[in-house]
Order: sequence, then structure tokens, then C-alpha cells
Amino acid sequence: MNISVLLGKTLLKCERSEDKDGDDGIQFETADEKYVMLHYQDCCEGVYIEDICGDLVDLVGSPILLAEESSNQDDEPPEGQGGEGSYTWTFYKLATVKGSVTIRWFGESNGYYSEEVDFVKV
Repeated sequence: MNISVLLGKTLLKCERSEDKDGDDGIQFETADEKYVMLHYQDCCEGVYIEDICGDLVDLVGSPILLAEESSNQDDEPPEGQGGEGSYTWTFYKLATVKGSVTIRWFGESNGYYSEEVDFVKV
């Protein structure tokens, strides 16, 4: 599901979460729907939230005016990290009249496994 489904919706809740295995995620809740942004981890790869710029609280209580995803994939390791494989940065930009938030996910693998982030309706 594309994150743009949140456009025009008013969130009652938006918070970072961690499942029993320690995997990152973010929960989004409206009056009648729940969504989760996460990655189903597999062996030989790692995908996690690297940074959240802004305050998730700014996304609660006002309609979502911006909800978009962009991604960058590279075969070169990030500065300071060695090794071979595949690297993906996925950015989610969300905004209301109260402020904006950019959620940056980082994924790395041997090139065979997915580094994508899932956005699913629960």
C-alpha cells in the first residue's frame, strides 16, 4: 500500500514501535483505520529506521497534507562502512499544518534480499 493513502486523513495516533524481535516500525491510527510501516526481516539483510527528522506528534490532530515516498539504491557502502552488497535509503515525508516529518529508513543486504519498507493496513 502506498503511504499517499494517508492524504486528507487525520491521525489520532502516530508512534514508533518495536516488535518482539526488536524490529522497527511506526504505527498510524485514524478514527477507523490502522496502518503500520515496517520491514519483515529476513536473514542476510537489515532494514531499520535510521532517523526521524521532526516530531511525530505534529502529525496528530490535523489532516495530512503531504504523504510521499522516495528511495535511493546504491551498490556503494555508506561512508565509514565496508563490505559489498546493496544499500537502500527510503524516505517518507509527511506534513500537516502543525509541521513536517521525514522518516529515513536504511536497508542493506547481500543484494538478494529485499530492502523495502512495507506500509500495510492492519
